[in-house]
Amino acid sequence: MVLPEIDGLDDRALATWLEAAGEPRYRAGQVLRWVHGRGARTFAEMSDVSRRLRERLETAFGFAALDAPEVQRARDTTRKLLFRLGSSNAGAPVLAESVLIPDLARTPGSRPRLTLCISSQAGCGMGCVFCATARLGLVRNLRAAEIIGQVRVAMATAQPETVTNVVFMGMGEPLANYDEVVRALRILTADWGFGISPRRITVSTVGLAPQIAPFIEETRVNLAVSLHATTDAQRERLVPVARRWPLAELIAACRAVPLARRRRITFEYVMLDGENDTDADAARLVRLLHGLRAKVNLIPFNPFPGAGYATSPRPRIERFRGALHAHGISVTVRESRGEDIQAACGQLAGARSVA
Repeated sequence: MVLPEIDGLDDRALATWLEAAGEPRYRAGQVLRWVHGRGARTFAEMSDVSRRLRERLETAFGFAALDAPEVQRARDTTRKLLFRLGSSNAGAPVLAESVLIPDLARTPGSRPRLTLCISSQAGCGMGCVFCATARLGLVRNLRAAEIIGQVRVAMATAQPETVTNVVFMGMGEPLANYDEVVRALRILTADWGFGISPRRITVSTVGLAPQIAPFIEETRVNLAVSLHATTDAQRERLVPVARRWPLAELIAACRAVPLARRRRITFEYVMLDGENDTDADAARLVRLLHGLRAKVNLIPFNPFPGAGYATSPRPRIERFRGALHAHGISVTVRESRGEDIQAACGQLAGARSVA
């Protein structure tokens, strides 16, 4: 019998179990600090937990078993971690990738920034036509313990560097794995967990409109919306899930997000040559975002085998950026990292061929 993973529980779930077992609820925080804060991988290590409780925990729970990842290093020092998470029901390997992304443009004297990009699913079922992960289809959702495990292993891999930011922009659609992602975020931000500020965590969604506002209200993390188009016809072609939630509904959901003061929603926009990069596209994007506290990340398309798309020429990207900036929209061009090891945005596809 496979035991539930202790590192995938939050304090409320563990407290409920403790109460049912006749133990004090407050022990939940004590146990979870050992698991996450001190990195315990056995219950025997928990020296200030009674022997009786340690024995009961050992019969009820296990620990997530993430094999040591395969690590690839890019010329720009980006590192990609490939995790093998067993096999699917069909016998195929379940693969997930994380990426450690250095900030190569930081100003002298500023705090070193190292961003960890993690996956919430193996593969993805959203079908975005410009994304290598989408070519895999959805293999399965990742459990909270597997999401958290990526962070734990990546932090150890990064040493002596410190991971400063976490983004859910790897494989999968986080809001399609809602409960496990919310539980993982609770563990990442709790003082008995990893203690990461919600301001340093960003979750990217392709636009599952009904879940956006409640998700942000519940988690208080940053939101990034993968927009990529300025008309419904265009977006449905690039992002098939848009057939369920047209632009008007998606933008309305973004306007309903309970944003804290000085917080903004990020809109991600992949620049595809001849597809969504015209002056007319820029003008429509300005109108779509009017009145929203928003910023835009323009992402030059990162090619992969068999993609069928090309990135917009740099002068066109700069012209697009200038058009948004001229209307008061905060806009940046996200420089690619790790392209030579297929670690850049939209390139994650595990060890499988996408040709």
